Amino acid sequence: MFSDFLISVIRTAVPVAVGAMLAWLASKTGIVLDADSSATLTASAVALAIAVYYALARALETRWPWLGVLLGRRAKPVYEVSRTSKGEG
Repeated sequence: MFSDFLISVIRTAVPVAVGAMLAWLASKTGIVLDADSSATLTASAVALAIAVYYALARALETRWPWLGVLLGRRAKPVYEVSRTSKGEG
């Protein structure tokens, strides 16, 4: 039903959305910074939240495969190995 490409996009977009939401929630804490520091801190918080969420979701999925839903879909994309990537090109 879903192509491997679409599955991979969903499994990337969900952690990004969760990370952005967590960073947005963190921004609502009432801390006031100058514009430059705020932009840098926000970008860093988003990147960190995405990385932590993705790593945690993948670790949980390794132990309990049904938790793949935390990445948007339980199905994992299957990537074919091409001849050129094997060095036979």
